Amino acid sequence: MNDTIVAISTALGEGAISIIRISGDDAIKIVNPLFDGKNLNEVDSHTINYGHIIYKDEIIDEVLLSIMKAPKTYTKEDVIEINTHGSIAVVNKIMEILLLKGCRMAQPGEFTKRAFLNGRIDLTESEGVMDLINSETELTRKMAINQISGKVSKLITDLRENIVALISNIEVNIDYPEYEDIEVVTISKIKNEVKMMKEKLLEILKLSEDGKTLKDGIKTIILGKPNVGKSSLLNALLEEEKAIVTDVKGTTRDIVEGSIILGGVKLNLIDTAGVRKSNDIVEKIGIEKSLNLIDEAELVLLVLDASEKLSEEDKFLLDKTKDKKRIIIMNKIDLDVNNSYDNDIIKISAKNNVGIDEVKEKIKELFNVGSFLSKNLTFFTNARQIALLKSAIESLEEVENGINKQREIDMIEIDLKLVWEKLGDIIGANYTEELIDDLFSRFCLGK
Repeated sequence: MNDTIVAISTALGEGAISIIRISGDDAIKIVNPLFDGKNLNEVDSHTINYGHIIYKDEIIDEVLLSIMKAPKTYTKEDVIEINTHGSIAVVNKIMEILLLKGCRMAQPGEFTKRAFLNGRIDLTESEGVMDLINSETELTRKMAINQISGKVSKLITDLRENIVALISNIEVNIDYPEYEDIEVVTISKIKNEVKMMKEKLLEILKLSEDGKTLKDGIKTIILGKPNVGKSSLLNALLEEEKAIVTDVKGTTRDIVEGSIILGGVKLNLIDTAGVRKSNDIVEKIGIEKSLNLIDEAELVLLVLDASEKLSEEDKFLLDKTKDKKRIIIMNKIDLDVNNSYDNDIIKISAKNNVGIDEVKEKIKELFNVGSFLSKNLTFFTNARQIALLKSAIESLEEVENGINKQREIDMIEIDLKLVWEKLGDIIGANYTEELIDDLFSRFCLGK
């Protein structure tokens, strides 16, 4: 990290302003000769300075230049941000000059990677930065802010400190049994501490898994036999003509997808092919896809026809989805309504946009969205973090097994150290170069 990197930090394209970010030991040395304004070696840190970028006696652009001197910067290196007019030609020309003068084009996420490697933020906070950039809902914004602020990391650092204190007491008791003024660490005490840590991690895990579902979007399939109005329901929920709607059975032969923000949470909707017996090879493939999606779905919207009695297909799908989180919807209430259905079924007319709001409210109720949004949202939200949480819990269970089987105290200590290491993996206290390269490669350029 001895070189100085540069990237465009704003979206490419025409706009009022574009920002070019430079970070590294030579940032001031490279930019100062190009800046017709105050001497950047003499200005105060964290100031904005007016001037021009000049190259070979030609004015390239009128700019505002922000200078932030190490170590109190995002990367803990000298950082300069050049605010230019948002012309593609201007931005490209300044980038070209900076590269000629010694900067290197930054890799995706390299500014945040340097912030991590220089110790300004930990791995969980780094992932929070990426989540904030990608946030589409109020929920994901709040969760990302909590990660960036260090609140989520503190859950782990506190537990690691507890483990260190426990291990230290164990070692003192082993090495200096003759000392009378030290706290005696009994198996009972270790067992109680481990139990409390496990309960805390299980609580964090449950919240994290629910949070990940809401963050990634609830995978929702619209299921039913042909011509019950699945595509009409999709269009009504999306408020656009996403799927083709006809009176011909089997119109939808493959999945059609769309997404909406519902109560601050993303809903990933999938309209499936109507389920029925068919000899059409293309339709059969679509039906097979529909049935396979049931296992993957986090929510099933099962659509029935209000003007018909339950068919064999309806009964099959009711049984097939009985163990899933689902909402049963009776569509076409504008036709001859079959009143024999249960009161728990939501009655709608997708064609006339009747009852759609009730469906949306039921979804929010099923996933407890309102209550979830009111929580402090301090938990983990990606697959890497959750997998490591589960692994740490398994290691704690090994400690419990060791205690129950009356293993030697030094063996229990080894298992506790393993838990400490796995918790450290979550926040990046331990990491491999391959992990870091992979994680930051997913960032956008310039962050």
